[in-house]
Amino acid sequence: MKTIRVVAAVIRDGEKIFATMRGYGDFRGLWEFPGGKIESGETPQEALKREIREELASEIAVGELIDTVEFDYPTFHLSMDCFWCQLIRGNLELLEAAEARWLTKETLKSVEWLPADLALVDKIEKALTLLPS
Repeated sequence: MKTIRVVAAVIRDGEKIFATMRGYGDFRGLWEFPGGKIESGETPQEALKREIREELASEIAVGELIDTVEFDYPTFHLSMDCFWCQLIRGNLELLEAAEARWLTKETLKSVEWLPADLALVDKIEKALTLLPS
């Protein structure tokens, strides 16, 4: 089975997390963390910065690795490095996604996530629970 290496940005603003809805492809209408494929010669962090520029016309600071999600879809294996990120510049313009929302710990599970993102959602929910009030 072919492995596809991707990166995902968990863009955080205080207790809110930015999520986007796919506007194309097999998973159209499902929610995900923005990001994309790692190109040859790129580090995961470089790929993430490039993808956010391309998808959201914004600049981010890439922080700590949250997790590497390994997930088998029917036709490929996904290996996804997921990082905490902060918006540095831009307004997170939707150039590819159909919709976007800022979600809180309470609303994190109010959208229908892509299967590979579900395990990450649980980790993010726990991390948000640990934030000082």
